[in-house]
Amino acid sequence: MERRFTISEITELFDVTPRTLRYYEEVGLLAPERRGVQRLYHDRDRVRLQLILRGRRLGFGLKEIADMLDLYDVDVTEITQLEDVLKRGDEKLSDIDAQIRDLEVVRSELLELRERITQTLAHKRRGEKQV
Repeated sequence: MERRFTISEITELFDVTPRTLRYYEEVGLLAPERRGVQRLYHDRDRVRLQLILRGRRLGFGLKEIADMLDLYDVDVTEITQLEDVLKRGDEKLSDIDAQIRDLEVVRSELLELRERITQTLAHKRRGEKQV
């Protein structure tokens, strides 16, 4: 028999809030079983939540995550889904590489500014005129 999890068990297991789970349900990412007011999460929901949280950590938006999750339902071999994740991952890596390059430029500029300010302070402390 498949294990079912309550909302409290899932929130504790994944360190998320009940509001987060309800939001993912509202936007269609999760569809737990409902028994009255109680939500019961199956293994499939647990796996989907794990993928959602991993996607968020990797910087994917909820729409992108939804698209990737939908591919699981369409292609039982998972080939399409894996190819899509690979493509999106490559795009994300390119974005990250561009951000790193931009940050390196900013870092270099800040180091140069810091050096100029340090020299100016040293001159002022010695009472010298600025060059």
